[in-house]
Amino acid sequence: MAPTLIKTEFDGHTRSGDLVEKLETGRLRCTACAHLCELADGQRGVCKVRFHEGGDLRVPFNYAAGVHNDPIEKKPFFHALPGTRALSFGMLGCDFKCSYCQNWFTSQTLRDASATVRFSETTPEQLSALALREGARTLVSTYNEPLITSEWAVAVFKEARRHGLNTAYVSNGHGTPQVIDYIAPWIDFYKVDLKCFDDRNYRKLGGSLKEVLETIQRIHARGLWLEIVTLVIPHHNDSDAELQDIAGFLADVSCDIPWHVTAFRPEYKMNDRGATPVETLLRAHEIGRKAGLNFVYCGNLAGRVMGLENTACPGCGAVLIERVGFRMARNRLADGQCPDCRSEIPGRWS
Repeated sequence: MAPTLIKTEFDGHTRSGDLVEKLETGRLRCTACAHLCELADGQRGVCKVRFHEGGDLRVPFNYAAGVHNDPIEKKPFFHALPGTRALSFGMLGCDFKCSYCQNWFTSQTLRDASATVRFSETTPEQLSALALREGARTLVSTYNEPLITSEWAVAVFKEARRHGLNTAYVSNGHGTPQVIDYIAPWIDFYKVDLKCFDDRNYRKLGGSLKEVLETIQRIHARGLWLEIVTLVIPHHNDSDAELQDIAGFLADVSCDIPWHVTAFRPEYKMNDRGATPVETLLRAHEIGRKAGLNFVYCGNLAGRVMGLENTACPGCGAVLIERVGFRMARNRLADGQCPDCRSEIPGRWS
């Protein structure tokens, strides 16, 4: 007997999904994330917001659960249009269940009774118009997991491109070849949270380390501008061995991928440990540089990390972009080059 779908208010803001395969059993396989949920009629995916209804995969559309105009450095992107604004929009739901999620109020919808189901109706045209009015140069899908709302993001990004806007994902990277093929033509910048390098811990979060690593490789191979963030959490992923594994993997993909090592603060359900010390971030920075990474940034401790929020030239060491937290104080780049030694600095600068 097929399960009875318990409908929610936001289920009315859906459309037929593109990221789906019909199986001979009558089930639908969703290909938006690496869970590859096989859904019987009336069943929701792991994310809770994609569901099978009468032979149709319904996916979120035409709403936002949060919209803010942020510095692009807050995403964080340090090598993409520094000093500009990014209009960030999010929806509801996630395919992970991180106990330290900073956006749990929207990401854990239908999984946590304390989370919200509040949202506002909107359209791609309205989001693009708002970005232009607010002086943003990039539209970013963030706050929840954008992979699970990729049909909506692509509709928004197609409209954004018509107006000369850049586009970006801030994502856990738990993707599939199908979803990367689907979104890649419409995305300029992609940030992945590489949360740890231990598959057992990834399983606790609700995902697979292997799938995240393969998605990072796919994103880089497609030529999207890629930056990686690791939230360094005491007694979770802050050992030398684990940080070395992360840095080594990234260096094998490309030594020019910026790696942001950021400080944890007790959040959501993870309140059993203190915040990340400055010394831990400095150690992670040293590990990244020893692995051969050209750009390692320390974040969430503005002004306390010995200038390691700045972009320096790998060729001559000159400071090119000075930052304090999310604020850019100075930019010496000249057409993407170091003005002192003329080294090309990888990024999307204009």
